[in-house]
Amino acid sequence: MDKELAALEKAIEDIAFLARRMGLDFFPVCFELCPADVIYTFGAYGMPTRFSHWSFGKHFHRLKMQYDYNLSRIYELVINSDPCYAFLLEGNSLVQNKLVIAHVFAHSDFFKNNCYFRHTSRKMVETMAVHAAKIREYEFIYGRREVEIFLDAAMVVQEHIEPPSPLSTLSRESEGEEEEGDYGDPNPESTRQTPYDDLWALDRTPVKPKYRERHRKTPPRPCKDVIGFIMRHSSVLEDWQRDILAMLREEMLYFWPQLQTKIMNEGWATYWHVRIMRELDLPEEEAVEFARLNALVLQPAKTHINPYYVGLKIFEDIERRWDGLSGKEDHDNPGPPKGRGREKIFEVRSLETDVSFLRNYLTKELVEELDLYLYERVGGEWVVVEKDWEKVRDTFVSHLLNCGHPYIVVDDADYDRRGELYLKHYYEGLELDVPYLEKALQHVYLLWGRPVHLETVVDGKKTVFSYDGKKSTRRS
Repeated sequence: MDKELAALEKAIEDIAFLARRMGLDFFPVCFELCPADVIYTFGAYGMPTRFSHWSFGKHFHRLKMQYDYNLSRIYELVINSDPCYAFLLEGNSLVQNKLVIAHVFAHSDFFKNNCYFRHTSRKMVETMAVHAAKIREYEFIYGRREVEIFLDAAMVVQEHIEPPSPLSTLSRESEGEEEEGDYGDPNPESTRQTPYDDLWALDRTPVKPKYRERHRKTPPRPCKDVIGFIMRHSSVLEDWQRDILAMLREEMLYFWPQLQTKIMNEGWATYWHVRIMRELDLPEEEAVEFARLNALVLQPAKTHINPYYVGLKIFEDIERRWDGLSGKEDHDNPGPPKGRGREKIFEVRSLETDVSFLRNYLTKELVEELDLYLYERVGGEWVVVEKDWEKVRDTFVSHLLNCGHPYIVVDDADYDRRGELYLKHYYEGLELDVPYLEKALQHVYLLWGRPVHLETVVDGKKTVFSYDGKKSTRRS
């Protein structure tokens, strides 16, 4: 065992040296060997310190069953933090761990340098531990069932946030204050200059407006941060419930950039683990094992995109094309100087998300080489219905918009002047699941305390679904 650990430590040092020599810039990484149960628990929860919820347990059993039946395998988990934490699966061979270690260093480089991770907290491991402790405290005070019911409702809207722009210089606190100001502050205390302003106001003669004031819509413009809006403006939430919404929102802001860059991140890590492993002086049996393992990682899937494979191929294609372009500046042959492929992929790694990555760099030649297509169920069988490269690319991109979640905004928080919540779904060709929608509105009602409405499109017609606390209705 000591010899195995010594060999692993030596491999970590060698791979870190090679990664830095190749230009990767990553956080310090702490590696830990974990049994399968622990790895799959972390995979289901998303973090080793996250709060408990039945949905995470459901996810764990699905992942663990796939592992037990040899249907899938998690070789490692890496956390976006400073330092990074990486968990290796016990039972991995040395060459498997070498591949995983190289993969982890590239992930850490991506976390550190992609601009969309600029606003993520690098201390989220500790923050989530505090969140979990608070929720356990609330379970003790208010009862586990009461807290679980509220978590069920809150997690329905947790993906509906508005992450800060990578160009924004606002902190989360100042951003929240700006949003609050946008909707108006009903509390006169916030506008006082001195403690005696209300006394001076008694001497003033009230001025009656000439015209009747128009009803001011709240929010004045559609608000994408649904969970944040409910947290600030719901009239029925207690302090502990607002606190839970704030915790869920903070955690989703942390996870959002990872959802935005799944294909890029895995493609980048795969690109570098391949090149680092090639530089290692592997014995013949380890080289064969690496080739077999790498082939499994890159195996194309029939029914979905393999992000490792597609991301790797796009990065390699970018490097090849930018290396081959001429620097001659004319209308027939525009482009950067020849030999800038490596520089270009580092630039792409820093500036793009999956949407722009596929939109800008998934070419006709790549779509044909990767044999990408669209399929759907026709009658009793699945049929390939489209292979035109632009339609294939655009469909992939459309499924990645808003990280694959429906784009829903708060349109009116005082609908019909009754304090009801009116949500609007920006329809982009994909209809919502109606049974799920109707169940979700019941949870939103619990958060808002008054009837809630959602406008969407069903069968090509504008449809409004409503829930008033007793029954669900719809009108077209």
